[in-house]
Amino acid sequence: MSSSLTAVEYERTVALLRGRRIRRIIYYPLMGGDDGCEVENWDFGLWHQPTMGVELFTDDGARFSAVWGSSFEHYGLEVFPEPMTAHLAGIGEPGGPAQVEVTDHARWSGLVGRKLTSVGIAWSEDPEHNIRVPDAIRLCSRERAVWIAVGRPAAYPPGEAFHLGTDDVMVVFTAEFAAKVGIPGIR
Repeated sequence: MSSSLTAVEYERTVALLRGRRIRRIIYYPLMGGDDGCEVENWDFGLWHQPTMGVELFTDDGARFSAVWGSSFEHYGLEVFPEPMTAHLAGIGEPGGPAQVEVTDHARWSGLVGRKLTSVGIAWSEDPEHNIRVPDAIRLCSRERAVWIAVGRPAAYPPGEAFHLGTDDVMVVFTAEFAAKVGIPGIR
């Protein structure tokens, strides 16, 4: 899925987002259906499921890709300062990921065009096995916070239970729902 990261590289990349303004957002949900060209449902109200990842374009021309990967021994959210094409193959092909523009989606309105005043990482830690994995990042402007995480509902149709650390990307739009999903505290 993606190349290997170290914690230092990861923290450095996430820090690059701070102070920038998001200009555009693209989701990469999977396609299915009989012909493999039907975009899977990704909008669940308080959360979205762009299964393969999220690409953020900033006002200074930078691009950041948030994808799931296993650089940290288990599935975690990986963030790279490069286009999504560096991490996903088959974009737009039957059965592959679709590109879905969500820049104008109401849930993103408090971040688009606004300065990111805070960007943090939610690490899950397993001290017994000495494993530290990034479950999510939180992007904050003065108006809004948004979490991009690795996770999915425990069942379909989605109910009340969620699993983190999966090979799925989800986006969460409220602190209450982030807590319900189980996203750990941000550092």
